[in-house]
Amino acid sequence: TSRVGRLSLASRQLVEIARALAARARVLVMDEPTTALSERETEKLFALIEGLRDEGLAIIYISHRMAEIDRLADRVSVLRDGRYVGTLTRAEADHARIVSLMVGRDVASFYKKDHATKPARAEVLLEVRDVADGGRVRGCSFTVHAGEVVGIAGLVGGGRSDLARAVCGISRRTSGEIWLSGRRIDPSSPAAAIAAGLVYLTEDRKADGVHLDMSVHENIVLATLDRYARFGVRSLAAERARAKAAIAQLSIRTPHERLKVRALSGGNQQKVLLARLLETKPKVLFLDEPTRGIDIGAKSEIYRLIDTLAAEGLGVVVISSELPELIGIADRILVMRDGLIAGELHASPGRPITQEAIMAIITGTMPAAA
Repeated sequence: TSRVGRLSLASRQLVEIARALAARARVLVMDEPTTALSERETEKLFALIEGLRDEGLAIIYISHRMAEIDRLADRVSVLRDGRYVGTLTRAEADHARIVSLMVGRDVASFYKKDHATKPARAEVLLEVRDVADGGRVRGCSFTVHAGEVVGIAGLVGGGRSDLARAVCGISRRTSGEIWLSGRRIDPSSPAAAIAAGLVYLTEDRKADGVHLDMSVHENIVLATLDRYARFGVRSLAAERARAKAAIAQLSIRTPHERLKVRALSGGNQQKVLLARLLETKPKVLFLDEPTRGIDIGAKSEIYRLIDTLAAEGLGVVVISSELPELIGIADRILVMRDGLIAGELHASPGRPITQEAIMAIITGTMPAAA
């Protein structure tokens, strides 16, 4: 008799499965069922799925998480851009082959940079001096050069997102200075940061980023409405023309710009949010977990976009929990521990940054710079 709205997400999913079984379903389709589940809840769900399979149910399990595919799948079918591209047996379904089918190219080129890393003497776009927020960020200093991709690594709770939010005016700074293009700025709000040339892409696009019940067009131009107005009157034709150009530029897959963002995939929602930020003409772009919750094909497109933006001279800061991602796209990686920048690693030809080096700094077993 309990209300379903009061149950945990895992319990709600069990109710849905029970309803399907009560209807004597023979095929159960599960679409990204673990997205909001804890590790313990996920394990319980997997045990149930395996039990149902053993009892003779056919299960279609949709996921972009490799560990789940490894655990559950007898066969793996891959779709790309709305088309079926192939099926692999369990024996054939190694990560490299799956990724190759998903992105249409060899996994070895997945993170490949198409532009040369800018030298250290390139213009310093952003200089952060001893910034603290009175909480998790305890005094951090770093620079970002024009045309450079800087990664920020660290454990969850180490202060990565808090640092970005303090720099971009989303949370309060208690100390420190921020310099942009040689001029001291005081981004006391997101609007002030955007006006100065600093933008932040949130790690939670649905809660803090896109407006799900607004159209693609409205989401893209939301931060720059005054650009398409005359004497206070909006020009919908101008807004839609600009939105269409952004949709083409970022390869946003939507039948038209009037579609509500809620109807898009996670990867395309992320690209809509990026399009809105790029409309503000930023100098430095902070991307907080930019590929979280999106499929491998969309990840590849985001990586290419980051590379293109850096090649155009923007400074890009990427915060990510996926170390291979940071290693693949960043020129430098800052490593945070306990609210401080505990170390810095530089990529160089023939000497890539390693996961072991990052973890050594996180755990305090390696010198601060390498």
